Amino acid sequence: MMEKADSGQKLYTRMRLWEFPDQYVIEPTDGSQGSSLAISRVDGSMQLIEKLPDSSSVRVPKIRTIFGVVGMLKLLAGSYLMVITDREQVGSYLGHSIFKVSSLKVFSCDHSLKNSPAEQKKMEAEFSGLLNIAEKTPGLYFSYETNLTLSTQRLHDLGDESKLLPLWRQAEPRFLWNNYMMEGMIDNKLDPYLLPIVQGSFHHFQAAIGKDIIDVTLIARRCTRRNGTRMWRRGADSEGYVANFVETEQIMHLNGFTSSFVQVRGSIPLLWDQIVDLTYKPKFEIVRLEESPRVAERHFLDLRKKYGAVLAVDLVNTHGGEGRLSEKFANAMQHIVSDDLRYWHFDFHHICGHVHFERLSILYEQIVDFLDRNGYLLLNEKGEKMKEQLGVVRTNCIDCLDRTNVTQSMIARNMLECQLRRLGIFAAEETISSHHNLDECFRVLWADHGDDVSIQYSGTPALKGDFVRCGQRTMPGIAKDGVSALLRYYYNNFCDGTKQDAIDLLQGHYIVSVSRDMTPASQKGGLEAVASFPLALFFVLMGFFFATLSLRQVRYDLRHLFFSVIWAGLSIALAAFVRANGRIFCNRPRLHKPRS
Repeated sequence: MMEKADSGQKLYTRMRLWEFPDQYVIEPTDGSQGSSLAISRVDGSMQLIEKLPDSSSVRVPKIRTIFGVVGMLKLLAGSYLMVITDREQVGSYLGHSIFKVSSLKVFSCDHSLKNSPAEQKKMEAEFSGLLNIAEKTPGLYFSYETNLTLSTQRLHDLGDESKLLPLWRQAEPRFLWNNYMMEGMIDNKLDPYLLPIVQGSFHHFQAAIGKDIIDVTLIARRCTRRNGTRMWRRGADSEGYVANFVETEQIMHLNGFTSSFVQVRGSIPLLWDQIVDLTYKPKFEIVRLEESPRVAERHFLDLRKKYGAVLAVDLVNTHGGEGRLSEKFANAMQHIVSDDLRYWHFDFHHICGHVHFERLSILYEQIVDFLDRNGYLLLNEKGEKMKEQLGVVRTNCIDCLDRTNVTQSMIARNMLECQLRRLGIFAAEETISSHHNLDECFRVLWADHGDDVSIQYSGTPALKGDFVRCGQRTMPGIAKDGVSALLRYYYNNFCDGTKQDAIDLLQGHYIVSVSRDMTPASQKGGLEAVASFPLALFFVLMGFFFATLSLRQVRYDLRHLFFSVIWAGLSIALAAFVRANGRIFCNRPRLHKPRS
């Protein structure tokens, strides 16, 4: 069994939050003998205390149980404490319990706001309102005992000194969701309270293969560098960090052996946008095309440092807007491909259509040499490394959700079969499909994984999930995809702008400051101040309603024909205006800065 990577200082697993009028006090209640943490409700300052403040009939504190401190966030005038108020144990990672955050709550430390100007109070209320959205962040996981931000291979390779460090110091910053919110607590050396949290997915199953029991776990780790929503975070930034970058690790335990296989996904690493404008599929806008080779080079240089060899599999269409984007990607890759960096284009929709996903076997045959050469991690019963993963497959489509998840599940299935053959469980031609229970569990595992990753980025479960879950396209699955597609349109146009602001605030991509946020430039003016899609839709529908009423009266009075034409004309004109000015009517991020 692999050696457990225990940190030198334990984290508090259960605490009591006391709400006094002037301060919050967090008291460890898990049997630890540590000091309590006092947080001022005036300015958010923190200090360790040995004794709880006195209570009285006038000073009766509210008390609640919490399971972790996420961190602190400072806005214009106040600071805000975020804590975990409920959790759910979802499995184990290398022998350590893994929990999912069921409920978050934000507590304000803004008493100093009472003496602030009215405009500052208004801005503070707007920013703090974003934290209500943050409380609903999906897919957050943590462990009190091991580092969930690191893959099994990286955990195994940790030095003895690193294993003694607090978990937050061992963590991979890219996947540390609360990295920014922990900064103030790190400065105050509050190690027992510093709980690393990952956004992603965690699922597992056990199944029998004859007399053997196989345990398979699937973990997703979402990168925070360019985190965000589907239409408001596309492509790469100037440093090469891409949107929707997710590391996926499939771990197998069997007869004392442990194997791990890592894949990654991420948006096309160019400077490009797709700004919502009420159209179903907004056009792709490539920005600063001359910088594409440099941005792509930075992205893949970082991947090679972290994973070794890289095979970039591009699944987008060869025609239309996707085709133009793919062409620019391929051109940028021509300058940087090498022995340990390969690019492979596979037009998913052209080859597989909308139902023949079994044709992905064509892609597998094209990349199997890379998979065989770079392999997977394999540890024996003593935790000794028998084999290691030397490279990674990086898969992308446009969203890096639906086509990508189907493709990654296919690759993972084949790699699991290779591992089972290596351990002598499978014969040469034996497959997962020949074991009904194992096959069903594997499909559900990857379908749930794809839904989780998709919900975090697009707001809906993954499309094409019925193939992953059932092995074939189904009419209910196609109908569900239709509903999800409509919901994505709605979320992208009318909800995700505000959600993007909340993400940027939590991740530290937007730092609130008085000098910047108290200026009138942040306020909408002109048409933007009154533009409202629901209101415009109401007037369009009312226009058509009156046009219909007038038309029904034409047989009694021809003048009604004139009125019906007028009403219909006004409705069409308003609809055309909304269409032409779609970006104004959409819910855009206020904190989002467009590329220049």
